[in-house]
Amino acid sequence: MTSNKKRRVVITGLGLITPLAVGVRETWDALCAGKSGIGEITRFDASEFSTKIAGEVKNFNPEDFLPKKDAKRTQLFIAYAVGASRMALENSGLVINGSNSHRIGVVTGCGLGGLAILEETSRTIDLKGPKRVTPFFIPMMIGNMAAGMVSIQLGAKGPNASPATACAAGTHAVGNAFRMIQNGEADAMITGGVESVITPTCIAGFNAMKALSTRNDDPEKASRPFDRDRDGFVVGEGSGIVILEHLEHALERGAHIYAEICGFGMSGDGYHMTSPPPDGEGAARCMAAAIEDAGISYDKVDYINAHGTSTPLNDFYETLAVKTVFKEKAHSIPVSSTKSMTGHLLGAAGGIETVFTALTIQEGIIPPTINLEHPDKECDLDYVPNVARKADVEIAMTNSFGFGGTNGTLILRKYRN
Repeated sequence: MTSNKKRRVVITGLGLITPLAVGVRETWDALCAGKSGIGEITRFDASEFSTKIAGEVKNFNPEDFLPKKDAKRTQLFIAYAVGASRMALENSGLVINGSNSHRIGVVTGCGLGGLAILEETSRTIDLKGPKRVTPFFIPMMIGNMAAGMVSIQLGAKGPNASPATACAAGTHAVGNAFRMIQNGEADAMITGGVESVITPTCIAGFNAMKALSTRNDDPEKASRPFDRDRDGFVVGEGSGIVILEHLEHALERGAHIYAEICGFGMSGDGYHMTSPPPDGEGAARCMAAAIEDAGISYDKVDYINAHGTSTPLNDFYETLAVKTVFKEKAHSIPVSSTKSMTGHLLGAAGGIETVFTALTIQEGIIPPTINLEHPDKECDLDYVPNVARKADVEIAMTNSFGFGGTNGTLILRKYRN
């Protein structure tokens, strides 16, 4: 007889490729030191663009993670996903083989997919005609190919999916993978988010919406969540991947446990294509749903990794949402936005920020919100300004909110027997 009791889910492996560094320890050390990964765009000539800065990944070689033949016909976002997944799997010590491959799956969130190859192919058609289009165009463009290639390269044959829920995609991916393990559909999952869209189309599109920072003369100061002088977000790229396992599976093989995932919430704003609703009502419901799912009271949360994009509306409404959920405790909870250092990785944001939240719990260090130099009177919480803080974090929350009013929140806690 099958038990209806949900299984506990733990994080046993971490992988990071970010504008700060390629690697978990290198990224984490830079994050805690308050370093910025933002600089001038080098991928294309941005001289005619209002925004000339981004968070590009440096010193990444796809052939370090993929066979040379595959690396040549793989878009960066796919290579980032494979690279971060290989890191996470190696870090976990989990071995995928013929006896367990069908019980190990992949869910990676991706917001925009292969914009670079889409732009390149459009030019090819215009200049050379449709017969010159590469047969690899569609596989290189579609966002779910990141999860597909991770599955192919690592041999994971369990559930395979790719949420495309904009800036909430990474968090939704982790949440969906968490549910699959809870419900017995898989024993382990490779999950997180990936994005690489530092392209003319992306920057021009966000510029047209007035969404990006134009602080081009001082790139490292451009991403400044909750600061009075914030003027928009900065596009970043990379991938953050975690290995999730049900607790007994992890314990049986003696795995190191970074943290336990205990709650996941989702909501829809039903309000506007790009703007959050007044008072952050949708975000508040999302956080409340995650807290309820975790079976904890709101006063047990010790830290919030905020969505914190550095846009005027998001930061203000997220602040209001935190106050709605946490009431009188809101001002005593440390809240920080790591996007101040990485930029906004769009569909990958929830992946890297799940890794950051797990490390906050394990390491007892809360990353800062850098560039918070001029407090905004409407953003009046404890944003851990500019300097990392030592803290014993038992339970932490991480938020992601996306265009279309799609929201996701995860609750992580310190693993206890």
